[in-house]
Amino acid sequence: MTNVIRVERKSGAALLPYIPELARLRIEVFRDFPYLYDGTLDYEKKYLQTYIDHPESVIVLAFDGDKIVGASTAIPMQYETDELKKPFLDNGYNLDEVFYCSESVLNKAYRGLGLGVRFFEEREAHAAELGGFKHLTFCCVERPIDHPRRPVDHVPLDKFWNKRGYFKHPELKTTYLWKDLDDQDETAKPMTFWLKHER
Repeated sequence: MTNVIRVERKSGAALLPYIPELARLRIEVFRDFPYLYDGTLDYEKKYLQTYIDHPESVIVLAFDGDKIVGASTAIPMQYETDELKKPFLDNGYNLDEVFYCSESVLNKAYRGLGLGVRFFEEREAHAAELGGFKHLTFCCVERPIDHPRRPVDHVPLDKFWNKRGYFKHPELKTTYLWKDLDDQDETAKPMTFWLKHER
């Protein structure tokens, strides 16, 4: 690890050179609890194509030298999947006013350095520069307390998110399909949204 971690925002076609390394990092980090995601490079590259296709999207990249050690994605909700949009439409939100802070991934060796805060700051700054957003949101998978893969020392990020101004909205729920580690097939996972309302 070097003494200087560089953080940059990239959008649209500027993301292309970073997609393979970013896909590998996402698979590595999302294998851990609570996601337990058994992903593939092909799927990740296809997923990340959305951020290339829409120039209003952003991926915040953290570099140690030339190596990507962390990344955080965000996109206006209007460009997201129907599964994500439906809870907001059902609850009367204007999708043009919702900015979706999709995921953050960070190599374990670089945690505790303030990059999680920086990821939120950069995504929110991007939303502010685009303008017109009243709500910032992300969603989190819900796992049972007695899940067999839950680490003994697992600490939920609820307090961290609250400090950033985000609060859980149980009325905003969706489900996503993916294959857990050790499973043969995809299963539906409950996802709950957290919101921050802009003043």
